[in-house]
Amino acid sequence: LVNADLRDIDWQQQLLRVTGKGSKQRIVPVGKIALQALQEWLKQRPAFTAKLPEQDANAVFISKQHKRISARHVRERVQLWAKQQGLNQHVHPHMLRHSFASHMLESSQDLRAVQELLGHANLSTTQVYTHLDFAHLAKVYDSAHPRAKKRS
Repeated sequence: LVNADLRDIDWQQQLLRVTGKGSKQRIVPVGKIALQALQEWLKQRPAFTAKLPEQDANAVFISKQHKRISARHVRERVQLWAKQQGLNQHVHPHMLRHSFASHMLESSQDLRAVQELLGHANLSTTQVYTHLDFAHLAKVYDSAHPRAKKRS
């Protein structure tokens, strides 16, 4: 979010170019609801662009201080929203990433696709990152492995 520039959004294909650690770039899909929210934000954005420094002129997300939002800003905002929702645990942006990965893997069972979406170079990183619960793994095993099926 903090590195996103206007040119990184492909409205037609519903994609976003994301720059991650080590300035590695990848393309990720953006859902329709997120695209609608972005369009609504872009209607509000001009109110914050008057004093933008040149290096922040193309930033998608701008703060009330008229500059690109920071990782700290995102972290504080997520914590505020969690508190407003009555959550009694520490919530942070990486937790959202982790939840996304776990839910994607649980619903698709496509470790390689999740690896690509997260931008992991090694599949082993994705395996550790997602940590599916053993009950779900046992269920998948029982439904897929020929020797796990009960014979009548």
